[in-house]
Amino acid sequence: MSGFSAAASAAAAERCALAIRARPAASSPATRQQASLRRSAGPRRTATLAASRRGPVAPRAVATPADRASPDLIGKFTLDSNSQLQVAVNPASQGSVTQIDLEVTNTTGSLILHWGALCPDRRDWLLPSRRPDGTAVYKNRALRTPFLKSGDNSTLRIEIDDPAVQAIEFLILDETQNKCGTSGASSSATTAFVPEDLVQIQAYLRWERKGKQSYTPEQEKEEYEAARAELIEELNRGVSLEKLRAKLTKAPEAPELVESDSPASQITVDKIPEELVQVQAYIRWEKAGKPNYPPAKQLVEFEEARKELQAEVDKGMSIDQLRKKILKGNIESKVSKQLKNKKYFSVERIQRKKRDIMLILSKHKHTVIEEQVEVAPKQLTVLDLFTKSLQKKDGCEVLSKKLFKFGGKQILAISTKVLNKSKVYLATNHTEPLILHWSLAKKAGEWKAPPSNILPSGSKLLDMACETEFTKSELDGLHYQDTGDAGKGTAKALLERIADLEEDAQRSLMHRENSPKLLLLDRFNIAADLVDQARDAGLLGIVGLFVWIRFMATRQLTWNKNYNVKPREISKAQDQFTDDLENMYKAYPQYREILRMITAAVGRGGEGDVGQRIRDEILVIQRNNDCKGGMMEEWHQKLHNNTSPDDVVICQALIEYIKSDFDISVYWDTLNKNGITIERLLSYDRAIHSEPNFRSEQKEGLLHDLGNYMRSLKAVHSGADLESAIATCMGYKSEGEGFMVGVQINPVKGLPSGFPELLEFVLDHVEDKSTEPLLEGLLEARVELRPLLLDSPERMKDLIFLDIALDSTFRTAIERSYEDLNNAAPEKIMYVISLVLENLALSIDDNEDILYCLKGWNQALEMAKQKDDQWALFAKAFLDRIRLALASKGEQYHNMMQPSAEYLGSLLSVDQWAVNIFTEEIIRGGSAATLSALLNRFDPVLRNVAHLGSWQVISPVEVSGYVVVVDELLAIQNKSYDKPTILVAKSVKGEEEIPDGVIGVITPDMPDVLSHVSVRARNSKVLFATCFDRSTLSELEGYHQKLLSFKPTSSDITYREITESELQQSSSPNAEAGHAVPSISLVNKKFLGKYAISAEEFSEEMVGAKSRNIAYLKGKVPSWVGVPTSVAIPFGTFEKVLSDGLNKEVAQNIEKLKNRLAQEDFSALGEIRKAVLNLAAPTQLVNELKEKMLGSGMPWPGDEGDQRWEQAWMAIKKVWASKWNERAYFSTRKVKLDHDYLSMAVLVQEIVNADYAFVIHTTNPSSGDSSEIYAEVVKGLGETLVGAYPGRAMSFICKKDNLDSPKLLGYPSKPIGLFIRRSIIFRSDSNGEDLEGYAGAGLYDSVPMDEEDEVVLDYTTDPLIVDHGFRNSILSSIARAGHAIEELYGSPQDVEGVVKDGKIYEIKEAYRKLQKRHHPDIAGYKGHDYTLLLNEAYKVLLRNLSRHADGKSMARFGSGYTGMDIAPGMGL
Repeated sequence: MSGFSAAASAAAAERCALAIRARPAASSPATRQQASLRRSAGPRRTATLAASRRGPVAPRAVATPADRASPDLIGKFTLDSNSQLQVAVNPASQGSVTQIDLEVTNTTGSLILHWGALCPDRRDWLLPSRRPDGTAVYKNRALRTPFLKSGDNSTLRIEIDDPAVQAIEFLILDETQNKCGTSGASSSATTAFVPEDLVQIQAYLRWERKGKQSYTPEQEKEEYEAARAELIEELNRGVSLEKLRAKLTKAPEAPELVESDSPASQITVDKIPEELVQVQAYIRWEKAGKPNYPPAKQLVEFEEARKELQAEVDKGMSIDQLRKKILKGNIESKVSKQLKNKKYFSVERIQRKKRDIMLILSKHKHTVIEEQVEVAPKQLTVLDLFTKSLQKKDGCEVLSKKLFKFGGKQILAISTKVLNKSKVYLATNHTEPLILHWSLAKKAGEWKAPPSNILPSGSKLLDMACETEFTKSELDGLHYQDTGDAGKGTAKALLERIADLEEDAQRSLMHRENSPKLLLLDRFNIAADLVDQARDAGLLGIVGLFVWIRFMATRQLTWNKNYNVKPREISKAQDQFTDDLENMYKAYPQYREILRMITAAVGRGGEGDVGQRIRDEILVIQRNNDCKGGMMEEWHQKLHNNTSPDDVVICQALIEYIKSDFDISVYWDTLNKNGITIERLLSYDRAIHSEPNFRSEQKEGLLHDLGNYMRSLKAVHSGADLESAIATCMGYKSEGEGFMVGVQINPVKGLPSGFPELLEFVLDHVEDKSTEPLLEGLLEARVELRPLLLDSPERMKDLIFLDIALDSTFRTAIERSYEDLNNAAPEKIMYVISLVLENLALSIDDNEDILYCLKGWNQALEMAKQKDDQWALFAKAFLDRIRLALASKGEQYHNMMQPSAEYLGSLLSVDQWAVNIFTEEIIRGGSAATLSALLNRFDPVLRNVAHLGSWQVISPVEVSGYVVVVDELLAIQNKSYDKPTILVAKSVKGEEEIPDGVIGVITPDMPDVLSHVSVRARNSKVLFATCFDRSTLSELEGYHQKLLSFKPTSSDITYREITESELQQSSSPNAEAGHAVPSISLVNKKFLGKYAISAEEFSEEMVGAKSRNIAYLKGKVPSWVGVPTSVAIPFGTFEKVLSDGLNKEVAQNIEKLKNRLAQEDFSALGEIRKAVLNLAAPTQLVNELKEKMLGSGMPWPGDEGDQRWEQAWMAIKKVWASKWNERAYFSTRKVKLDHDYLSMAVLVQEIVNADYAFVIHTTNPSSGDSSEIYAEVVKGLGETLVGAYPGRAMSFICKKDNLDSPKLLGYPSKPIGLFIRRSIIFRSDSNGEDLEGYAGAGLYDSVPMDEEDEVVLDYTTDPLIVDHGFRNSILSSIARAGHAIEELYGSPQDVEGVVKDGKIYEIKEAYRKLQKRHHPDIAGYKGHDYTLLLNEAYKVLLRNLSRHADGKSMARFGSGYTGMDIAPGMGL
């Protein structure tokens, strides 16, 4: 462990000492190596030895007592190649003797110990009176004691009984060879030894210099040894160990060894007890936010702590004073806990329970019911109309109005201002003659006759009053105008009631000074009265209540500044209102998310105790801290008269001001950031005029007391204060809790086991710089709390406030961690995102999608840890899905809240800017905004690792034009641009048209490559691309109305600004592309006498390309590719049905509507669609369709009852009606197609309840590469692929010469899959969907007879996602199918299809054949019973097979291809 230097003489030996010092067990390895042996009072403890060298001559050692009761070896030192010194110390208990045993092994000569004792009050060595036998005094300055020879070893025991002795220093001499130690030579050569603590520091400094890189374990070892080598080199150059230590720790150097007769001249007295150093180091660590220090940094921190304490002592502070200063609260127990666990400067972490995350599933969707159950809007009275007539007058401002009851009638008094003159109007609905007896007054009870020049006509002046007769008048020409759409999408009657009550409260406040007994109808009391009406109005009623409370909480209501409510009163009112909210929370789980928001905005309340303490405790603060005047007295008077949420901000501003060493700018900055200006302070009934002005000696007391006072303020005014929320649930003790004295609140019953300890952990770490342990603790607490929140415990309200506080603290901690995440490894960022996802899931009513996102994200994290080469691509899909979920949540909030905010804001005259950002601020204040910020940070990392780049180019066309920024492509799809335009559209859903004149569309949205707008862009030669990089998108938005040129490749886009002349000189055809109208036309189709035809009858005159392709594929594709059985309702059938006498009225109505449409009244489109749905089915149509379906082996809906046929008939009519949907109509107008010539055939097929649906492009549409197949796959039915469903499908490419090796381009991010029972689908097949140069596909509707079920998808259990073998088999089979069909047609093809389990598919085929053979229409009456039995058998087999397949899913999926149906064309 240590090197040893030989010394040439005894004189040299006097300058070389080995020191042993006893110290606390857990003191820092970096503690200065003083030459001392401390005696310890109390239990006997052994010691361990840490060795180091002082100077180039001699070793020295430090003995550290451990918690053992027997002597222990504390160190070994090599003296030469064969000899070692071993030292053991048995420290003394109170009043006993300390024993030091020294043993030197393999000795040949006579050894002597040259030694002396160290005392703190003397500089030279003390020569103890208790000495071993044979000890001699050397020059009256040292003792020399011979070792006793025992075999090959030499031993010696020294006993110290003098309590003043703190240490001994010694040197070992070999008299026979006249040298120190037992080295065989007398040279001064050294073997360099470096203490491990210094090696750790040097390694840390190297790591910092290299940019704090992440090292592998092998690299760490290399760095450690390199650090050791650097220090050894320093020592070999002659640098002393003390200088080296001082350099690395920035501690004062020990004095150099100098020639002296007294070795005691080198002694440094250790003034600071090690336990205090440990505490000070802990305090420093807490102040720094409890960062995770590496070992080397820990050593530096100990030395810095020691320096701080030494500086206090140097200023004259005694050790006792120092001890009292730093040993406050439970600091000693915190430090001892770290020492016990041997974890210095490390934050403990909770062990989260392993549980199924789906246990926190909640599926309460927010559904807005159009027709709300509301109180009917009030009817305007004659007095209301009179008021409105005044408001219509130019320059008339209504200041106030008051309604007085008069018998069964009313008198309305209105105060106005016109041209700076005040006027009072009175009106009544009493029709009999009335006289007003009135006067003027400056104060209550005073009567003064008015001046004659202001008397109304016909007035009679009396001594102290005046009498005026009411005159009859008519409100000629006054008609009440409804506000139109104002209030649409709101609980309108409730909002108007709130506005009326606000107005009443305003009047009440105005008259309060003159009517001191008049009680203020405070908002919380009003809210409590409105709870029932809000509940009856449904979701919009609850939202309306929230909007009002939110306006109040954010100080948007003008009279909010003057509460005039005593603390006890406001506390009681809050308590009543929150009790009502609690009851609704229990009874209506679908409203809990909004009710949480209301509760958080209101605050806790609490009758009596908590509210009253606000008044009482400010007096205690003033008395305890001698601050009874100035600002504190003004605040006291304000609090005594009225308290408001402003007081929380004022208290925080005072705390920040004091912490900043009384920087007054900090005080004002804190106030202003929270919306409190000097004008607001002056507006209180008891205004605050002064600034705070405290003395330095008041600092600690004020910080302590104001910190406690903040708890009381937040207990009343804040729903998100963590400490008060925890205290309320855990209970206040009746004594010993400072400001909680006199308050008795019992703990909530039924809390989970270990929950108090969990909350204590949270409070202990709430300000930690390293936030991960805190985040884990907060989440664990919320998950543990959740079962109680779903139940109905007695004190639900307190638990709700606790959950709100935990959530708020979580968001704050996440925001605090942003900086630390800047340079974090991807795995750490992903882990933090998973925590935020879980927190969001705990905060919303419908969290199914978020939970599946969380499951997928956690799976991606595991893939990243395992270095899976697909982890980034997998994570990117789930990142996109999370973004979709957040966008959906934001849209839901906006649709739900913004109309109420706008309507109520208009009624209450709230500032327009506050109304405009209402929903935005709600979103920004929640977990969703925090999560979005993290995703934005991490997205570029994923794209880089997955090699995705910043663009996805859907239609690669080089273009030049004017950039125009729009919010939604949908909103401007019918607009025409008169110059080449490149749209930067913030929202593109996928179903839009591209406007005339547009040559390019750039968007951050991710429509499918095969969506309608994507196909339209490629067909129209329009640039279409998704930009993933937000900074690039922001830059493009900055080019609004400027000329840019875009040059795309298949995976990237470059762009530059150009001039007008460059645009004119451009030879590219794109400049006119947006104006080009393809030369196409429709051929008018006629009814050819058949209402229904089989596949064998499909022809160009009867059906569209979709049906004809189905017929063409029959028997031509490989046997493993199934082609669905089909029949069709041919062209002209709609017109034939419309002309039938059954539908004469419908035909007449449609003709009128078409005339309106011809006059460009586009509202007629919707009315035509509705009219089509009124058509009746001719009997011949029903019979022919039934015959063709049964003859083709398809089930006939009517066999299941008339209702099933009516469902089928309605689906057929919806397909016909889609001819008049807006997108299709405007699309045909754009290319000048004759809409009347558009004919609609209907392809009828049985729906395959697909496992997966796909669309294939046999030529890659993004690159144009004909050697490459591109395909997209979704789970469930294909409508989510070709329709406007959010998210991306799974995508892959496959080379045609290597169909066994598909390459995955992206995992799916679509949150929804569509599934359906065995049913029939009626598919549009118009003559406008297969025109060359016109993308008509997808314009018209395909309608299933039954509604599809929307299922939120869990991709973590989907074999296509998690089973590589299964995925490769399915994708390869899809590619083969596309290739086979392309070869069949001899040209590139777009192919739709589905994948279905093979065994179930075979049973379906057998069922169809038997059904066809035995159907009553074919087999006669005898077939009836057989068909019923067959249906039952089929259902049982299908059910059993499904159950078997589910139970053996992995085995089934692992076997390879399962079965496939193909349907060419667009629109599954």
